Amino acid sequence: MRLPKLISDGMVLQRDAPVKIWGLADAGEAVAVEFNGRHYSTEADDTGHWSVTLKPLPAGGPHTMTIHGENHIELADILVGDVWLASGQSNMEYPISRIAHRFEKEIAAVNNSRIRQFRVPQEYDFNAPRADLESGQWLAASQDNIRDFSAVAYFFAAEIQRKLQVPIGIINSSLGGSPAEAWVSEETLKQFPQHLAEKRKFENPALIEKIQREDRARIDQWYAIAAQKDAGLAEGEVPWFAPQLDTAEWAQLSLPGYWAEPTEEGDNGIFWFRKNLALPEHLAGTAGLLELGRIVDADETYINGRQVGSTSYLYPRRRYPVPAGLLRAGENTITVRVTNTSGRGGFVKDKPYALTVAGERFDLRGPWHFRRGARMPSLAPQTFVRWKPGGLFNAMLYPLQNYRIKGAIWYQGESNVGRAEEYKKLFPALIRDWRSGWRAQAGQDSLPFLFVQLANFLEPASTPADSAWAELREAQAAALALPDTGMAVAIDAGEWNDIHPLDKKTVGLRLALAARRVAYGEKEGIYFGPQFHSLRAEGDRLIVTFRHTGGGLKPSDGGPLRHFAIAGKDGHFTWARAEILGDTVRLWSEQVPTPTAVRYAWADNPAGANLYNSADLPAAPFRAHLENPAYDATTSD
Repeated sequence: MRLPKLISDGMVLQRDAPVKIWGLADAGEAVAVEFNGRHYSTEADDTGHWSVTLKPLPAGGPHTMTIHGENHIELADILVGDVWLASGQSNMEYPISRIAHRFEKEIAAVNNSRIRQFRVPQEYDFNAPRADLESGQWLAASQDNIRDFSAVAYFFAAEIQRKLQVPIGIINSSLGGSPAEAWVSEETLKQFPQHLAEKRKFENPALIEKIQREDRARIDQWYAIAAQKDAGLAEGEVPWFAPQLDTAEWAQLSLPGYWAEPTEEGDNGIFWFRKNLALPEHLAGTAGLLELGRIVDADETYINGRQVGSTSYLYPRRRYPVPAGLLRAGENTITVRVTNTSGRGGFVKDKPYALTVAGERFDLRGPWHFRRGARMPSLAPQTFVRWKPGGLFNAMLYPLQNYRIKGAIWYQGESNVGRAEEYKKLFPALIRDWRSGWRAQAGQDSLPFLFVQLANFLEPASTPADSAWAELREAQAAALALPDTGMAVAIDAGEWNDIHPLDKKTVGLRLALAARRVAYGEKEGIYFGPQFHSLRAEGDRLIVTFRHTGGGLKPSDGGPLRHFAIAGKDGHFTWARAEILGDTVRLWSEQVPTPTAVRYAWADNPAGANLYNSADLPAAPFRAHLENPAYDATTSD
């Protein structure tokens, strides 16, 4: 007799609901389960499958479970509380380790055995839903484990537990870069023929092996040639990371920034950057921290000829510890070898570039010496097979659906930007798909589903314009038409220059607030930011009415309302003047005598959008037209 990976030591079981315990045994084998003073028995069917359903239990624990068949299994340290599935792409996967410096004291104090995470292994399968996971274990939020927790899921769980005082289990099934179509079943993919055809293609393991083999060979060859051509590592020459190297003939470049335009060097290949920094004698030998923002794409970084860090791709923030004994009084040489495979290479602006030693911070922005080590052609990206339709559902989602949960939190959409019209159908189909699965397998009649609307990203626009990110946000909001759904607005929690903003706490707290209304049924309070309700004209003005205003609408910074734009029948949008009147906003512009359409926060990055309610929650972006009103997003209340 054996158990699935989820049924294991340290698990959190859903409180106040029937809970399924299942496994495999020999056909006809008698199985008995004892838990919390109750006894359950069954017999394995002809295929060896068996299950029992535990009667509802109150929150508590730790408990022990014993399971008897031909063999005996004892599971320890079981809690009963609320179990939440956390899924999506990189902003849900993003671990505490990547944001810990932003919340240093808070994370350093975490030691909570009543919050636990089960991290689902990142696998795919295009041929059939898998019965179980390859691996995984329940781990408590201790100092040993917390850095591997999903940051959004942890802050969500901590807030729910603070409010309800019950154990919280998080099943973290997320994968960076994954599009929504990777997370739905074949049955649902039948509604999207192009995705179903793509799935069918990748059901052939020989095709996958061929693609991956050719990708590896092509990428390995590019890096081998680049290393061979790199003058900075030429055999018999002084390497360009050596402190004694003479850089008098090198060009200069101001960092942060991108090197192609000022140097006319092109973007792709190997590039070297050096800067000398003088340190006072009292800091000699002291450990420090080197921050180099974000670099496109990969880097190897040296101080005084010794490598202190490296990162293989563009997204992580470069924060490299400098060991004691390396820094010296007087000149210190910082060298960065950058490999850029495609696109615009450089050092991302508006990030920290500094060396901090014993609390003293030395700014590294400004002139650096610069030289190309190797010129290379652009490298075509690899094929991300695991993102193909249906594969993650089969391997990372279906095996969970026997396990009773309280609800799901979802942070995804970046990979579907540019396909908003499809997402309007695909995202609700995903939610219905998951609910159907948990109903069929776990006997669960309801599945509250909470999601994060995309954060602000990319450079702010100075004039009203079309926006693929705004269209995707609109498509996300349309899913609120489904019952038991809630949305956390995040247009004030992003970073223009980082698709992975650090502020995962705000997102987690807003998801928890939505959960209190949607999943826990609280009635009194404000759980969402203002949402568009209706639009009407009064002479030369438009009147927008909002729901979820609580004690009233307000500008978050006390200034005039920003990021409202209106247009007439010509469809040309211009910034509007705006004033709050109760639950409404009145809009006008001398340039638009007969307005017919409105947009709010309609931009990739609506920086400065400042319409909030009395609970300090931001209004959701929207667009509407008098003749063809935008979808009236409606929450479950």
